[in-house]
Amino acid sequence: MSSVTPSPRDRRRATTEVKGALRELSLQLTLLDRQVSARVSLKDVDLDCLDLINRTGPLTPTALARQANLHPATLTGILDRLERAGWIARERDPSDRRAMRIRALRDRNGELVSLYAGMNSAIDAICADYTDADLALLTDFLTRATAAGQHAAQDLAAPGGDG
Repeated sequence: MSSVTPSPRDRRRATTEVKGALRELSLQLTLLDRQVSARVSLKDVDLDCLDLINRTGPLTPTALARQANLHPATLTGILDRLERAGWIARERDPSDRRAMRIRALRDRNGELVSLYAGMNSAIDAICADYTDADLALLTDFLTRATAAGQHAAQDLAAPGGDG
C-alpha cells in the first residue's frame, strides 16, 4: 500500500479546518455552559470556578485564583456567591489554621450532571463510532490542545504578555 504525502497546501488546509472545528467546539461549549449557568442561577465565571473546584479541590483561594486567572478580589465575590447558593464550603486548612480551603459540596452535583446529560450522551454515542486507538489519538490531541490553550492564556496573563 503506497502512502501519499499531502502537499504543503493540503496540510495547511487540513490544519486550518482543525483550528476552525476547535473554535466552533469552544463556542458551542460556551453556549452550553451559559445555558447551564442560567439554569442554576450562576454567572459563567462562577460555573467555571465551580468546575475547577470540583476537579482539583479542595484548594486554597490563592490556588483557585491562579488556576482561573482571576484577581483575588474578583474571586472573593465568586466564592461568596457559590457559598450562598450552597455549591461550596470554605474551611480552615487542617495543616495551617490560618489558611482557608475551598471544597465543593457534592449535594448539588446531580443538578449539573442532569443539565449536561444530553451532551454527555451525545459524546458517548460519537465515541462509540471510534476504535480504542482512535479514542487514544483524540484524547492525546485534545490534551495537547488544552495545554497549548493554557500556555497561551498564561502568556497573555503575564505582565506585558502578548505572546
